[in-house]
Parts: sequence; structure tokens; C-alpha cells
Amino acid sequence: MWRCGPRAQDGRVTDIITGPQMSLLEILALLGAVALVVARWLPPAARPPVTIAAGSVFLLSALVLGAVGIRWQLLPVLAGGLLVLPFAVSPLVRQRTGRRARRARWWLALPGSVACAGLAVTGPVAAWAFPVPVFPEPTGGFAVGTRVTQWTDPDRPETATPEPDDRRTVVVQLWYPAEPSPAGTPRARYLGRTEQEARTVADALASYSGLPGFLIDGVPEARTHAVADAPVARDGGRFPVVLFSPGLGGVRTQNTAWAEELASHGYVVAGLDHPYDSAAVVLADGRTIATEIASTGDDGEDDRRAAETTRIRAADLGFVLTQLGRLDRGELDGSLTGRLDTGRAAVTGHSLGGGAALQAARQDGRFAAVVDLDGYPRDPDRGPFRQPVLALTQELGPGTDERYIPRLTEVLGFSTATSYRLTVPGAAHLTFMDGPLYLPPVPSLVGSLGRGRSPRVVAATTLAFLDATLRQRPGDLAGALSAYGDLTIYRPGDGH
Repeated sequence: MWRCGPRAQDGRVTDIITGPQMSLLEILALLGAVALVVARWLPPAARPPVTIAAGSVFLLSALVLGAVGIRWQLLPVLAGGLLVLPFAVSPLVRQRTGRRARRARWWLALPGSVACAGLAVTGPVAAWAFPVPVFPEPTGGFAVGTRVTQWTDPDRPETATPEPDDRRTVVVQLWYPAEPSPAGTPRARYLGRTEQEARTVADALASYSGLPGFLIDGVPEARTHAVADAPVARDGGRFPVVLFSPGLGGVRTQNTAWAEELASHGYVVAGLDHPYDSAAVVLADGRTIATEIASTGDDGEDDRRAAETTRIRAADLGFVLTQLGRLDRGELDGSLTGRLDTGRAAVTGHSLGGGAALQAARQDGRFAAVVDLDGYPRDPDRGPFRQPVLALTQELGPGTDERYIPRLTEVLGFSTATSYRLTVPGAAHLTFMDGPLYLPPVPSLVGSLGRGRSPRVVAATTLAFLDATLRQRPGDLAGALSAYGDLTIYRPGDGH
């Protein structure tokens, strides 16, 4: 194996600058609140008109927001404006009634003005830290469609329930190349088919992560670039397929930006919900299955459970590939009949899903390539497998599990094809999902690549690898990958 470091970033993916993502009404309320604070410090002749205008804008905006719904991020803005409003308006009222206007001395008014201004500023800061996610525009030549389906495996019992007749069911979301939709066509929701499903999943994700649900209450409002049930693209022939397993407690949509980018370049991506493992799975009959995964506090027992969960996920991935083959042959109803090239299939995953992807590839030779997004290998029966692997890892540091890289190196060395490990500088574990689009930009949490650049880097490296392995496109794959980080190449027979 050999290593090379990152190349210069000229001409590469650049970050997308995103603001606090406030609506016009919210901006007007903010400006009104700030202007009310500032009016106290203006010359006497300017105070009345500014106060009247600012108060009117603030009150009208607050009333309309109260009717249409107030985001929690705006509560400090409203609190600051309501606190300063009586003090700003009182001198005007006294003046109108002929009484002498009395104003507090500057050294008494200053702390209150600073406090109210601070509350007003907290609003856009909170909106910036916890925004409604805005997904990057896919760069490929295809529009993107999406649909959700549910499949039950008659040959596998559901081990998470005591019912002997219960069979393993998975919910699968497909992103695929589509015909362009007319302007104004509604885009698919991010976390679910309906608003209720999106909010159910968001609440479950927050609960699983230990976050108050209100912090990410804007995420269910997000819209993606895909159109639900859009017609499949007429051009492009048969598309390679990419199966995706999310992280522990994750959901099928957690890598939507990545999936849409791949689909726009001519791949069909199938993201899985794993019942009793994903944070929440909403079935076709409306039932919601919550995760039953929880830490026991015993590292050995947790590792054993993680290995069992990985085994079940690997079987789920193989089953879905079988179903996609049936869909292509017309044995299942769907618009993708005759358009899926399951002979060119990659298996991918994030975190625990990455470990499941590696295990699925070893067990199922139908998969032609593997992408492991910062996933720890847990397959107890490590042995040779033929598929090339791209393993993307976070920036390594003192907090990295000391077993991770040696274990990953060992597994990559079992591949009889050339494999790659790319350590991305500035990446954290959640860099490899949609988290940077809606979580606070704390480097230890989502890395330091930025909201726009994080999904672009993950998609660009994945596309380079898939184009080379599934489509056999010529080019310098090692050079393309090394532009994004510290690349280690594992060649068969190197003895690692």
C-alpha cells in the first residue's frame, strides 16, 4: 500500500455561503426590534418617526407570525422587542397627552438597551445554528425522482418480536434519474412522505441523540430537489444501483444530499430503513416502529449487539438487491422495470451501516463495489472478498478509537481488488451524512468543511470511485481521491 496527501484545492468544490435562513416576516420583526432599541439613542427630532415606524413593523410582523406559526429561534427577538416597546412608546404617549416626556438617564437605559439588543441578535444566531436545511443543487445531467416502497422477506423471521409468523420488513427509498418536472412542481419532503411522518422521524432522531426536539423542529419543513414519483428518465439506458445503510439509529434519508447527487449522475440509490434499529420507521399501514437499540454500559455486550445488528443489516441489503432484480425483471410493479442494472451494484453505508456494507459484500458476491463512510468493520468471519472498497474516514485524533484503523486496515487487506482509504482533513463522523446542513457548525460534531462543502466532498469522492469501478471509466482514480485528503491504497498481495 502507499499513501499520498491532499493536493491543492484550486478548482475543487467550494463551500456554499448560507445565511441565517429567516423568512421576510422574521427579518421584519428583527429589524423592528433592533430599530426600537436604537431609537432611544437617536437625536430627539428623529425619535418619534423611527419609533412609530419600528413599532408598527414589529407589531404587525409579530401578529402575522403568531397566526402562521412562530419558530423557537424567533422567540428571543420577540422578547427583546416586547421588552423595549413600552419604554420606547411611553415618551410619545406622554407627549401626545401634553405631559412632559420623561426619559431615563443614559447610564440607566444603556444596560436595558444592550440586553434587548442581545436578545434580538440571539434570534438570527439561533436560526443560523439550527436552520431549515437547504440541499445543494445536484450537479449531474439528470433531474431526480424519488419513491418509497416496502418489502417483506418471507424467508426471514423478525427476531426483534416474539411473534413466530412475523417476517422481516424493510422500508426502501429510491432516488433515480428522472425526466425534468414542470416549474413549480412540489419537491419531496426530507424526512418522510408526509408532514406527519417527517415530524415523527425528526422527534425520534432528536430523542435518540438526546436533543430537545424543538432544536431541530425546522428539519421536517425541508424540501429536497427530488420529485416524488417523477417519470424515469427516458435516456440513460440501464442504471447501476447503489444500496445504502444508515448509521446506528439513523434513517433512510440521512444521506439525501449524497443520494440526489449520485442519482443526477445516472445511478439509482436505494436507502434502507432497518426496523427496530433505525430511530423510527413508519410502515405503509401507518404504524411506527421505534428503535430498540440502547447502550447497556457494558462494552463487551454492546459490541456483541452491534455485531448482531450488523449481521441483520447485511442480510437486509442482500434482500433488497434481490428485490431490485425482481423489480427490473417486472416481477414487482414499478416504473423502473428494465432500467436497473443489478449486475453493477455497489453496497454502501455510514457508520454501523458501513460495517454492514463490508459484511454484505463478503457474503454476497453480487455486489461489485463497497463504499464505507466512516464505518467500523464488525464482521466476525473476516476473510477474502473480491470487491474493491472505498473507505472514507474522519480526521484522526486522540479521540479516535485505537482499534478502528488497524481493524479497517486488516479488512481492506482481505480484498483481492485494489482498495482505498481516504482520510478527509476537517471531517468528523457526521460529516458523511446530512448533519452539517442543519446542525450547529461545531467542528467536533460535524467537522470544519462547512455546510455546503461537506456533502460535495463525500459525493465527489464516491462518484469518482463508482464511475471507475462500476462503469470502468478511464482516469486517475488515485489522483482524483487524493485531491480530497490523505489517501492510502491497498493493493492485492502487499502483505498488509
